[in-house]
Amino acid sequence: MYPQIITYLLTLLKYQDQMIRTLLTLLIGKSMFDKPSDAPVNKPYRKLQVDDLPIIETPEKLDFKRLLSDYLATKGKPLKPVQRRSNSTPVPSSITCPKCDAPSEYLYANNGDKGQYQCKVCACLFSAKNRYLKEAILKCPHCSKTLEKVKKRKDFNVLKCKNNACPYYQRKRKAMTQKEKKRFKEDPQAFKLRYIYREFHIDFQPLSKSSPQKPKVDLSRLYVSPYTLGLILTYHVNYGLSARKTAALMKDVHGLSISHQSILNYENSVALTLKPYIDNYPYELSDQFCGDETYIRVNGRWHYLVFFFDAVKKVILSYPVSPNRDTVTAIKAIDDVLQKLKDIPEDLTFVVDGNPIYLLAQHFFAQHDISFDVKQVIGLTNEDDVSKEYRPLKQIIERLNRTFKGNYRSTHGFGSEKGSVSFVTLFVAYFNFLRPHSALEGKVPVLIPELREAPNMPARWTKLIGLSQQWLKDQTA
Repeated sequence: MYPQIITYLLTLLKYQDQMIRTLLTLLIGKSMFDKPSDAPVNKPYRKLQVDDLPIIETPEKLDFKRLLSDYLATKGKPLKPVQRRSNSTPVPSSITCPKCDAPSEYLYANNGDKGQYQCKVCACLFSAKNRYLKEAILKCPHCSKTLEKVKKRKDFNVLKCKNNACPYYQRKRKAMTQKEKKRFKEDPQAFKLRYIYREFHIDFQPLSKSSPQKPKVDLSRLYVSPYTLGLILTYHVNYGLSARKTAALMKDVHGLSISHQSILNYENSVALTLKPYIDNYPYELSDQFCGDETYIRVNGRWHYLVFFFDAVKKVILSYPVSPNRDTVTAIKAIDDVLQKLKDIPEDLTFVVDGNPIYLLAQHFFAQHDISFDVKQVIGLTNEDDVSKEYRPLKQIIERLNRTFKGNYRSTHGFGSEKGSVSFVTLFVAYFNFLRPHSALEGKVPVLIPELREAPNMPARWTKLIGLSQQWLKDQTA
C-alpha cells in the first residue's frame, strides 16, 4: 500500500510543479526554468561613425538691377519682362529669384503649374517649395555631388551622398565580405556604406559671453566671518568633506553651530561669485589640450562632467555638467576653451577618447568657420599611431578625473543639478588657483601675488572671493 501512496504523491508533486511553472510563465512573460544556452547571443550593431567634413560652397549672389544694366550696355536694348500668353500659368507676385532677387515679372513658369520656375535675368532654375537661396551648398568630399537630406533629428539634419559611383561608396562595397554582403541584402541599415554628414541647427552661438548669475545669499551679509567662510571652504572643497561632516567639524572643533544646509547655501553663493572670474581669467595657455568625461550622481541619476584641461599649464578650462553625454555638451565644453584663447591657432588640436560627440562638435564649429583637429585615443592599448602618440595626454586627463573623484566621493552625489555645478566650480577654483601641483614643482597652476601673500588656506579662499567681487564690480562699472 505504501508504494502506491508514494507513487501518487510523486505524481501530484510533478503536476503541481508543472502548474507553478505555467503560472509563473504567464505572470512574467517568459520562463524562469529554461536552461540557458552555452553560447552567448551575439547581436552585432553598427556604431556611430563620423566622416570627414564636406565640401562647403557658398552660392553666388547677384543683383538683377545690375544685370539689367549690363544687358542694356551690352545689347543696346533693355531686357523686357516675360511676355505671357493668355493661357499660360501665372507666376505669383510673392515669388522672386533666389539668386538675383528678380521680381515675378522676369520669371518663367518652367513646367506649367508644377512649381518650377526659371529666371530670365540670370537663368537660375529653382522650385517654389525651395525658392530661398541656401547659405551654403554641402557636397561630398569624395565625389563632389550635392548631399541630400535624408533624416531630421532633434539637434541636426542627416545628409547623405546618394551617388552610386562615389569612390567612398564603391570602396566600402568592395571591402565587404561575402557574409556581410549576404546580410546587407537582408538588413542594409546594419551597414554604413555612404558618406554621411550631420548639419546642426542648435540654438547656440559659439564664443558668445554669458551674463553672470547673481547669488541668492549676499556674501557681504553672512552671519559668519570671512575667515570662517574660508575655513568652511577649506574643509568642504580642499579636503572633500561632505556638508554634514563639515558642519559637525565646525561645531566639534571650532564651537560654531552651522547647519549643513547653510554650508550648501554658502557653497552656491561663492560658486556664483567665483565662476565669472574663473571663466574670464586671462590664462597663459600652452598648445596641448585634452578632454574627457566622468560620472557624477545628481538627484539619484548619473550625470556627466566634461573636463577640458591644459596638459602643460595644469589649468582646467571647461567643466560643464549635463544629464546627457551628447553633442551639445561637447560643443559647450569646447566653446569654453575657445573663449579662453586669445587667438585660435591654425594647428589647434584636442585630444579626447573615442566618443563620437567630439567629432560631431568639430563639424558644428566648422559650420561657424572655426576649425580645429580632434585626435581620438581609443581603448586601453595602443592599437593605432594616434593612440601611441597622444596616449600620455589622455592619461593626464584621466588623472584629473581621479583627483576630482577623490574630493567628490565623500559627498555621495548631489541633491540637485545646481548643487553639483556649485561644487564642481569650487573644485576648479581650488585646482587652478589654490592647489599646489607636483608636476609644477609644488607651485599653483595660476600664480596670483595676492593669494601667495595670504598666510593660510582659509585666508586664500577669502582673498580669492574678494578678487572675484572686485572683478564683477569693474565689469558693471
